[in-house]
Amino acid sequence: MTEPAVAPVCYRHPDRETWIRCQRCDRPICPDCMTSASVGFQCPACLKEGSRTTRSGRLPYGGTHSANPALTSIGLIALNIAVWVSISASGGARSALVDKLALLPQTTLYGNRDGTTSLVEGVSGGAYWQLATSAFSHVEVWHIGFNMLALYFLGPQLELILGRSRFLAVYLLSGLAASTAVMWLSNEHGQTLGASGAIFGLMGALLVVGLKVRANVQQLLFWIGLNVVFTVTASSFISWQGHLGGLVGGAALAALLVYAPRQRRATVQWSAMAAFALVCVVLVGVRVAALA
Repeated sequence: MTEPAVAPVCYRHPDRETWIRCQRCDRPICPDCMTSASVGFQCPACLKEGSRTTRSGRLPYGGTHSANPALTSIGLIALNIAVWVSISASGGARSALVDKLALLPQTTLYGNRDGTTSLVEGVSGGAYWQLATSAFSHVEVWHIGFNMLALYFLGPQLELILGRSRFLAVYLLSGLAASTAVMWLSNEHGQTLGASGAIFGLMGALLVVGLKVRANVQQLLFWIGLNVVFTVTASSFISWQGHLGGLVGGAALAALLVYAPRQRRATVQWSAMAAFALVCVVLVGVRVAALA
């Protein structure tokens, strides 16, 4: 026979049973100790800590408030558009910039329409910049349009939670994670470009943050699921490898940020993200060695 569950007791009033928990520290609190928060309730200790960090301009996970949380996303959008305009003005899909900026795992000899051949340098041939530049390069207008629209809506939300520097780190490192996945999982002779990996990273990061604060993430899960279905059904021209790498990378990076201990939080967070970047670089190095 199953024994009835024992109700937890308030950590400040051991004589009071309660099933309510503080949404920040997860300790049980009674009605006299709880204060309504944006999501759930907070205990007096966390409320005091929140007031202290708010006065100091700090966000819940150590970042600083941005005067304009959309500014970083707008800057990233402007950079992507500038690269797209340059590619479009120099020939679009046939632009030499595509061969320079798109991610190509292995240096490849391509045949041209006029019967000649062109040797396109890839990461295995020393074009390591493609790991980063591919995340800012687009050819089709629908591709950049969809990605920049998603960045415009998702980016400010995450920057509002993490602060500018941490948001930018998540975005860029998600792009690196996407490039790493492409290096290992894609055809080594196929070119990949677009900000989709970094955008999927933002989705993964927002999902982790939402789960951490026990928010309703149903709409976000629906959006992620819709994009996953689209990625799978259109895998003939969409890099599912980059999307997967970005999604997993963004989720992992957000976990490193939101679950970092409060003591020496910034040191732990930036060290963990540096280690994440190092792992990606090592994985790319191993793949390059295998392709040589």
